Amino acid sequence: MIHYLKNIPLEGKVPENLVEIVFGAGCFWGIEKKFWDLPGIYVTSVGYSGGDTENPTYEDVCYKNTNHVEVVKVIYDPVIINIKTLLKIFWECHDPTQGMRQGNDIGTQYRSVIYTNNENDLEAALESQKIYQEELIKNNFKSDNKNSITTEIELVKNYFLAEEYHQQYLAKNPNGYCGIGGTGCSFPIE
Repeated sequence: MIHYLKNIPLEGKVPENLVEIVFGAGCFWGIEKKFWDLPGIYVTSVGYSGGDTENPTYEDVCYKNTNHVEVVKVIYDPVIINIKTLLKIFWECHDPTQGMRQGNDIGTQYRSVIYTNNENDLEAALESQKIYQEELIKNNFKSDNKNSITTEIELVKNYFLAEEYHQQYLAKNPNGYCGIGGTGCSFPIE
């Protein structure tokens, strides 16, 4: 498979200087769009991660108990874009307090997750969660009468590329719908 916008293979060897991170924040179509054209982003792809089933399909993730999440894998150049900028985009593009859903999309596949490929990004993600939790409290944010972040943050254990028709879906279908929305609280960057 080739990235629809960048004409780069979605699978294969990644240049050595680049870093991978995986985000889940609801429907993967909208999350991918938040990242694909930022300076420093080499390539994005959507897939399934965090679950127990090998090579799941979209139908498996939606209708079977796979425990996978719809995610976007972001491959970036840390010299051009830093992890703090990526985390700011992640926190602001969804409501991380909703648990097993985002808006009207309900199920474990829509939960909020950050899966990193290295300890430095893991530490940055964990620290960013504390910072954003404080920001939600400071702004009296409440979703479903709660304001506690439920985001899962850990090292990535697997990633399975989604079907071709899901890749860069909103570029191929500009009138497509993906209900993502944030809390309205900004993530503070020093």
